[in-house]
Amino acid sequence: MIQEILNNNYVRIIFSTLVIYLFIVIAIRLFGKKELAQLSVVDMVFILLISNAVQNAMVGPDSTLMGGLVAASTLFIMNFIFKYLQFRFPKFGKVVDGDAIMLIYKGKVIDEHLRKAQITVDELLQAVREHGVPSVTEVDLAILEVDGNISVLSNEYQKKTSKRRKAHKILNKTEG
Repeated sequence: MIQEILNNNYVRIIFSTLVIYLFIVIAIRLFGKKELAQLSVVDMVFILLISNAVQNAMVGPDSTLMGGLVAASTLFIMNFIFKYLQFRFPKFGKVVDGDAIMLIYKGKVIDEHLRKAQITVDELLQAVREHGVPSVTEVDLAILEVDGNISVLSNEYQKKTSKRRKAHKILNKTEG
């Protein structure tokens, strides 16, 4: 009975998909959240090639509609479980997402944190300019968030901008 279950093609697809999902999550965590922010051409090509490379590992020779649906369903379920675990157990979320990293404090770049985040000064300056701040000296706080985006607070914390892939978000500080 167990041998029959293990030989079932759909069980193999589910198992392979789970292993690939975990591998990708761990790899992204190890190689840094910077990879999640704005994608360069090289990053886009890399992601496309990775997805193509792992597709066969997930579904193997089963290129049927049902094989694809089983793999996709497994990914959705696994993603839901990860999100639930991150919500339910904050320490698990920290392990998966890591911590935010302060890059600029009161107009001073923190070089040690840039190295840790593997962000160049040019990339940081670009992010500051994207937030509409002309100079690092005018930045009160810049943080590499756990999602890979860089948030910039300027003008003595009265305005916070967080650069997203296609939109700018401006949040005004409220007195509380």
